[in-house]
Amino acid sequence: MDLLACPMCKHFPLDLEVYSVEERYSPKEVRKCELYCGYHGSALNELGREPDCRSCWRFEIVDALLTCRRCGRWYPVIDEVPVMLPDDLRDRRKEREFVERWRDRIPASVRDQVR
Repeated sequence: MDLLACPMCKHFPLDLEVYSVEERYSPKEVRKCELYCGYHGSALNELGREPDCRSCWRFEIVDALLTCRRCGRWYPVIDEVPVMLPDDLRDRRKEREFVERWRDRIPASVRDQVR
């Protein structure tokens, strides 16, 4: 999350809504984010405490939704991969499948865009 920006309008940070995670390992060393902590959902300078990086790195996000507050675009995370393509390269069939899979958790504003 510390590296991802909207490919269309370049807004940073993106909002993250996690649907599925897997616990992977207990890391000995962790890389700390520089600007934004997706685990705590806040800019580091706004956290008011040291982020819990070790807990964050124990988990791998499998399925999630990234949304841009500025332009309203959304991007699925499918099988651990953020699918962040420009509008003209997006696979609408895969997007519909993703939305259908997580229909009960996907915001209505996103569901309405996929018809």
